[in-house]
Amino acid sequence: MLTIPQQRFRSWTCPLLLTLFLGLILGKASAQSGRVTLSGTVRDSTSGEELIGAGVMLRGPIEAGAACNEYGFYSVSVPPGTYSVLCSYVGYSSFQRTVQLNASLKLDIRLKPSIQLKEFVIEGDDGKTKPIDRPDIGVERFDMRTLEKMPVIFGERDVLKSLQLLPGVKSGGDGSAGLFVRGGASDQNLILFDEAPVYNPNHLLGFFSTFNANAIKDVQLYKGSIPAEYGGRLSSVLDIRLKEGNDQKVQYSGSVGLISTNLMAEGPIKKDKASFLIAARRTYADVFLKLSPDESTSSSKLYFYDINTKLNWDVGAKDKLFLSGYFGRDRLGFGSSFGIDWGNLTGTLRWNHIYGSRWFSNTSLIYSDYAYEIAIKSGDADFNVTSGVRDLNLSHEVSYYQKPGSRFRFGFNSIHHTVTPGEVTSEGTGVNDVKIQDRFGWENGLYASWDKSITEKLSMAVGARLSIYSVLGPGDFYTFDAAGNVLDTTTYASGAFPITYVNLEPRASFSYMVAKNTSVKAAYTRTTQHIHLLSTSSGNNPTDKWIPNTNNIRPEIGDQVSAGWFHDIVRGENTVQVSVEAYYKWLQNQIDYRNGSDLQANNLVEGDLLFGIGRAYGVEFLVRKNTGRFTGWVGYTLSRTERSIAGIDQGAWYAARQDRTHDVSIVSMYEVSKRVSVSALWTYQTGNAVTVPSGKYELDGDVIFAYTARNSSRLPAYHRLDLSLVLKKRPEAKYEGSWAFSLYNAYGRENPFSVSFETDPDDPRRTRTLQTSLFRWVPSVSYNFKF
Repeated sequence: MLTIPQQRFRSWTCPLLLTLFLGLILGKASAQSGRVTLSGTVRDSTSGEELIGAGVMLRGPIEAGAACNEYGFYSVSVPPGTYSVLCSYVGYSSFQRTVQLNASLKLDIRLKPSIQLKEFVIEGDDGKTKPIDRPDIGVERFDMRTLEKMPVIFGERDVLKSLQLLPGVKSGGDGSAGLFVRGGASDQNLILFDEAPVYNPNHLLGFFSTFNANAIKDVQLYKGSIPAEYGGRLSSVLDIRLKEGNDQKVQYSGSVGLISTNLMAEGPIKKDKASFLIAARRTYADVFLKLSPDESTSSSKLYFYDINTKLNWDVGAKDKLFLSGYFGRDRLGFGSSFGIDWGNLTGTLRWNHIYGSRWFSNTSLIYSDYAYEIAIKSGDADFNVTSGVRDLNLSHEVSYYQKPGSRFRFGFNSIHHTVTPGEVTSEGTGVNDVKIQDRFGWENGLYASWDKSITEKLSMAVGARLSIYSVLGPGDFYTFDAAGNVLDTTTYASGAFPITYVNLEPRASFSYMVAKNTSVKAAYTRTTQHIHLLSTSSGNNPTDKWIPNTNNIRPEIGDQVSAGWFHDIVRGENTVQVSVEAYYKWLQNQIDYRNGSDLQANNLVEGDLLFGIGRAYGVEFLVRKNTGRFTGWVGYTLSRTERSIAGIDQGAWYAARQDRTHDVSIVSMYEVSKRVSVSALWTYQTGNAVTVPSGKYELDGDVIFAYTARNSSRLPAYHRLDLSLVLKKRPEAKYEGSWAFSLYNAYGRENPFSVSFETDPDDPRRTRTLQTSLFRWVPSVSYNFKF
């Protein structure tokens, strides 16, 4: 890591670096003489949705193939001749057409949905379209149709809770929608919703996620080989993309559950040219609270709502514009004495442009805003607490399809961060106003990558990202001694660059086909993180505070190596995927807290932070069946996550809060008939690492607890069984409809949500532990419809 202190990082520096960077890549990406190119976009014929990952194969004088990118675009370059064009996608009827390629040709393809869900994958000498072939490792793509069959809580399908059932991905327990990926903390995941970062993915304190499953088209999780275009987080990338909106006909869909309802409308503005989508959700637990005879209960608030919108236009043969937005708020209040309001607001303006048959670009202007407000009213001590993060982001990327099995990708993104760590404003005389100074930062990333099929058996994906983060003024910047006391203060004016951090992040992954259905893969990934979450809990709370790099808080750096064995067992129409992946991470500049730290309304909070190193390592086993009437998977993770920080336990290694030694998930789904399906899932996790009292003493009448080594004890293990039954309407019905019945925590396990310690009233010499559990059995029913 290169640190540039007291230096203005001039505005021309990034464009200059970008020019040199792209020049190096373009110099290597020379055109292939004597070839013509077939290119276009693959879409769903009934809705116009772009089909990410659809396979296109050309068979003729040679065989060559490609998979569609995240925008449905494909490009295949071959010698002139007559070719048979084949296109396939899971759940769709295959497409075939013969074309005469004497010159480059644009061919847009529309696939028809099929009731047969058997996976048909086209393969060729130069195209790597099967997951087992591709040089990515630790990448999970979640099928939204699978989500429809899985058990739910409160009648809501939840993407994040489903991802938590995959190896290497752990939950924070009941009441937490946070993800802990391969030992990373909950803030170390880059969560993108139509390319916009989401800082808090929770609704209702973690019972729901912010993502409306009805409006989602595609979900991909990168936990091993993270492509170079992603940056800014240490552990993983969760890329969630909204549906585009049906460009053929107007459709309405939604669901009605016990405590929530969601509705979605989509349709063409101009058929085949422009479409819209709008989806809205709201819970109505607050409606039932109003029925209570108790005034404080009836006046309480407990609900969330969110809205997703999207518009897209085919401006011309080579241009397409998208405008998408998300707005969601949570409101939680107890009578008139306490209230908390939090939520996310995002907007994405995206432009896709095809420069030629081999060149594709995406340019996005993105806005993201997360904020919360706490209101406390108690007479003369009424006050409000606010905090939040606001980003403005510009990104541009170009893809060049050199030839089959070879693609270059390069681009940049530039983000301006405004972070409000906290502000207290009072309406009475009992509380003083407190303003923790805003922090500003400018995060830039330049990247390039190359995906290449070296031989029929060997493939690679190599790249690099140059991460540049500048701390911006205005503000006061402090120097602390070892005890956290202020030694010096330096004040910078607006426009100043107090310090700049520069990091190079190399990325590389390889895949080698040992046999027809067996491959081995390996990867190395370096990532850096510039904005950090200050939290003393194991999950994401709405009141946790984000804070960016400063002169004291340096970028977190992670280096991960991973390797795995992958095998497909093919028996007729059924395929069972088996994989084993191992990983090891080295982590720098990890953050923890001094004992007794005050993270709230503390302008000198950096003095309460401690910094050190971390390590995470483990092995993940997965057996998965995606086809046939019986589908599901079994996953197991054996892992450790530890830290060593000066000032905590004399620098000895200790378990991080998210450390879980064992994690097991068993998911099974069975289609009894075309109208009836059943599913069950069982999950087990080692209990959270916690610090417990080792003794106590009394001071001025107050009991003070003394604690053991940091996180040296464990909560009880977490496990539960969920069941589900789905009943669909008859095929001849005028509209699609289904009833979904679920039972969450079927055997009533009282899993720990939190623990507290208090003096035993029967024996003051003893300390007792109090465990809080959120719920036991949670039945739910919902009705889903589409017409």
